[in-house]
Amino acid sequence: MDEIYIDALRGVLTDHCTPQAVRAIEGGQTPDALWEAIEASGFADALLPEADGGAGLSLAEAFPLLELCGAFVVPVPLAETMVARALLAQAGVPRPGGSIALAQGRVQGDGRLVCERVSFGRVADWVLVEVGKTCLLLPVDAAISDAAVAPLDATLSWLAPPQAMAQSVPGVADVRVPLACVLAVQLAGALMSVFTRTLQYANDRNQFGRPIGKFQAIQHQLSVISEHAFAARMAAQMGCSTDRLRVAIAKARTSEAALEVAALSHSIHGAIGFTEEFDLQLYTRRLHAWRQAGGSESYWYDVIGTELVDHRLGLALDLIRATTDIV
Repeated sequence: MDEIYIDALRGVLTDHCTPQAVRAIEGGQTPDALWEAIEASGFADALLPEADGGAGLSLAEAFPLLELCGAFVVPVPLAETMVARALLAQAGVPRPGGSIALAQGRVQGDGRLVCERVSFGRVADWVLVEVGKTCLLLPVDAAISDAAVAPLDATLSWLAPPQAMAQSVPGVADVRVPLACVLAVQLAGALMSVFTRTLQYANDRNQFGRPIGKFQAIQHQLSVISEHAFAARMAAQMGCSTDRLRVAIAKARTSEAALEVAALSHSIHGAIGFTEEFDLQLYTRRLHAWRQAGGSESYWYDVIGTELVDHRLGLALDLIRATTDIV
């Protein structure tokens, strides 16, 4: 990808997505100002064809942009909107203004459509919902929103029949794979940010007359964090596609890394890392939220294991080689 795209998005996020802005939006402030800046930059349309006003990027080409969404813990579904708008364009459905979350839903016995723990459900304008073998585009402002554990997430439910307010999206029946794909890349970006911040803290914090990064125990913890962060980034890069098995590997590895890196980074920072005033918790809380969203590592490792067991053609090693090459 041309560095001009990466530098441009980094500039927008540096100006408008500061830790203070993230705290404010997580605390209930409207994300409109941030989203307007993103929309004006054109990055929400990056995956659209040039004929539709986009940049014509593929998922693999957009990897650095999606990674920045994680590195800045962007408190709006920018990565999800990029993918959702591309899916709508492929289906020939006009894209709405505003941000779009991705979710899976189910119809209850009373006719309600419920989407549990929607990532960015509290701040999104629309939700692209997989319901059985169909996909619907639904407005968030028509839903009943119940708080989830993560401050930006919500459980959404629509009382009216979905068809009365929804736009059907033909040809799209699976949103879990694209959701897991963008979450894996955002996890990779957040993991790298946690690593660099923890490394800097270890070099700056002095104890017993020298930086704590000089102590062997801390060096060991930092090396484990770096192993997880870089392995997760490589997995996310390989999984930045629409191939289900590649995405499964990416989401499983990044979700697994999220637990380890969050725990070790807080161990190195001590009690200060948990405080509201310290920025580390903005990243580690997002690691835990994104780890669960779209399926945790246990779900995706089951997918991988099933594929390996059911693989009938050639050696399992051939399948592993085919899915771990960067395309």
